[in-house]
Amino acid sequence: MVMIKCDLSLATNAKIVGSGDKTFVLAHGYGTDQSIWDKILPHLSQTHRVLVFDWNFSRPADDSNLFDDSVYSSFYAFADDLISLVENLKLKSFVFVGHSMSGMIGCIASIKRPELFQRLIFVGASPRYLNSEDYVGGFEMSEIDDILSSIESNFQAWALNFPSLVMDTNDPISTQKFAKSLQEMRPDIALSLAKTIFLGDYREILEKVEVPCTIIQAMDDIVAPLSVSHYMQKKLKSDSSVEIIETHGHFPQLTAPERLIQILDRCC
Repeated sequence: MVMIKCDLSLATNAKIVGSGDKTFVLAHGYGTDQSIWDKILPHLSQTHRVLVFDWNFSRPADDSNLFDDSVYSSFYAFADDLISLVENLKLKSFVFVGHSMSGMIGCIASIKRPELFQRLIFVGASPRYLNSEDYVGGFEMSEIDDILSSIESNFQAWALNFPSLVMDTNDPISTQKFAKSLQEMRPDIALSLAKTIFLGDYREILEKVEVPCTIIQAMDDIVAPLSVSHYMQKKLKSDSSVEIIETHGHFPQLTAPERLIQILDRCC
């Protein structure tokens, strides 16, 4: 196995693992880091090059100068970071796998630089979490207000309880892994980023995406319900397909890695 490490200001611990003609870029979501891919990375890296990295909010909590909430108040700044990262590493025509918030980040980056992307793969992604009259995102405004209030008033308690709501409770090891990662976030960063995620609306960008897409959706995910995946497929400009995984929760890469690997092998 080949491993290349690159010190970058835009992403900590950026690594290219494995070798092959095809390159995958794996981007994690809120409250996690690149270790969220540990169950699928060994398989992918057998035959492909795989880039894993940490978004800036997953850096050590005592590093106070690496997250500017005035800059990262939308996913566009994250998309610029992604583009800079892959350009620095001289990657192109890669398969981008974005979990949760990273799905829309990948969309934005692909609109800006479509030649960099071979395919976009969304894992539990959503362009909008708030319900409206003509859209089911999964949350009412009162529910989002409760989440933000809980983060602000007692972040550690919220971080301890939230994983059990969004993960398969029959997989306590994965639930504990997410809880530990979430608790390591700096509370003010956690709140700022939660606002960016839960109050954002990126539905209009779907019609601008020209890169082929695969939408991977857990059967039972309160964060990104089935209605969202079908909405995305309908609105995306590019060719797209929906793959449903028979698992509970928002983290199929933890709870159903074998099934996720099967889909990645088949669509790529």
